[in-house]
Amino acid sequence: MATTLSIDFVSDVSCPWCVIGLRGLEQALEALEGDVSAEIRFQPFELNPGMAPEGEDIGEHIQRKYGSSPDKSAELREVIRTRAADLGFTMNMEPGRRIYNTFDAHRLLHWAGLQDPDRQRPLKHALFAIYFTEGGNPSDRSALLDAASRAGLDVAQAAAMLDSDAHADAVREAEQLWQHQGIQSVPAVIIDGRYLISGGQPPEAFEKALRSIAAEKATA
Repeated sequence: MATTLSIDFVSDVSCPWCVIGLRGLEQALEALEGDVSAEIRFQPFELNPGMAPEGEDIGEHIQRKYGSSPDKSAELREVIRTRAADLGFTMNMEPGRRIYNTFDAHRLLHWAGLQDPDRQRPLKHALFAIYFTEGGNPSDRSALLDAASRAGLDVAQAAAMLDSDAHADAVREAEQLWQHQGIQSVPAVIIDGRYLISGGQPPEAFEKALRSIAAEKATA
């Protein structure tokens, strides 16, 4: 019988390493099918909570925030693009792209988890694709409703939620909770509320860690 693990995936929809981390986690779980099963909940983390509605040029943002030179930024973009491609995800990282506020995307994800927990993961994938593959704006209402539609959610209900301030307090409280628990960078993968796997790890690293945690849980 498979050992079931509870996984909190703390991430932002504008974080490329979060795409890599989620894909790595999912491939690890596929490799462990029959031995390990998982219930994944997506938790909010904003890399740029003060980002203006119009967003910011991503090259300028990275240089201002991290002090990275254009050459170093280009090298990192290629590393990310290659890692994502190896996991089956198309990451378009051309210069001139923008980074946006993601608070409403987190409200939508929170709402989706309440409507149908099984729809949260396809919604997350849709948001990643809209931003990283298609160059869309994850703060734009129409883009968010497109993501909801792709995930099989009720678009009219999603629109009504986005047009209100529903779940804003819940998202902020969740963000603060994870920060108070020491999460300062993402992705952060918390297993059964006890074990932390940080960063966009490859599938093999996730598989090894999950197998070890499941074995310990099974014999406890």
